[in-house]
Amino acid sequence: MSTDRSTKLAVFNGKHIRKILHDGEWWFSIIDIIGVLVGGDRPRKYWNDLKNKLVAEGYSEVSEKIGQMKMPAPDGKMRLTDCANTETMFRIIQSIPSPRVEPFKRWLARVGKERIDEIENPELAIVRMQELYEKKGYPKEWIDKRLRGIAVRQDLTDEWKNRGSSTSLEYAILTNEIMHGTFDLKVEEYKQVKGLERENLRDHMTDIELILTMLGEATTTKLHRDRDSQGFEPLKKDAEDGGAVAGRTRKDIETQAGKPVVTSENFKQLAWKGQKKLNGDT
Repeated sequence: MSTDRSTKLAVFNGKHIRKILHDGEWWFSIIDIIGVLVGGDRPRKYWNDLKNKLVAEGYSEVSEKIGQMKMPAPDGKMRLTDCANTETMFRIIQSIPSPRVEPFKRWLARVGKERIDEIENPELAIVRMQELYEKKGYPKEWIDKRLRGIAVRQDLTDEWKNRGSSTSLEYAILTNEIMHGTFDLKVEEYKQVKGLERENLRDHMTDIELILTMLGEATTTKLHRDRDSQGFEPLKKDAEDGGAVAGRTRKDIETQAGKPVVTSENFKQLAWKGQKKLNGDT
């Protein structure tokens, strides 16, 4: 298992919460979060008592999902402390009987209801996603392409699942084949070009980058169906061919435009430029 050596701080209600990147996801210091939500000067004792209570009540899986990781202590030294990922942290928070936690619990209940509603009516998920992008400042034209791209991607992954490829590792390999064929870059290389870390690459693409990504994935889906591909290796060949189709289109665009399609600009930079344009700045 790999852990990012750089421990970072999250800020909640003006207080610092230590977090660390572990196996591709953020893990948080449990006593830091308990200190914020419960208060008092003994969060470590509170956590030990709560952990024993959870185990006694049969929630042993919570304890099993807690990991000890080295984080900077108040004395500046790196010391082991109990940490949990987001899902486990939510479970722990739900078990804290404190008035300070109630707003958070109500928020979790509302989110849970929204997810159930979305299962019954998937169109609600699309509407909420659109609203989220609007709040972040994305333009409507970009949002329309992004949502269409999500639908194209879902269509593709359904084909992968139905044709014998369902692990996240295989999905990543197939995606990289399409992206490399389209842009001559694998996903992680592409993110480096845009200066991204854990952000979603597609949320930082320009319109033309999104369109070419859709072309590569839609073409791959068509090849799966036309060739009736089954199993990982035939799917991988389709992904290579689908990416190559989009890649030829990209090269043609670059020849006509006289400049590369792939840009280092990410959404934050694009949004800043758009705001300057709205304000009439140059």
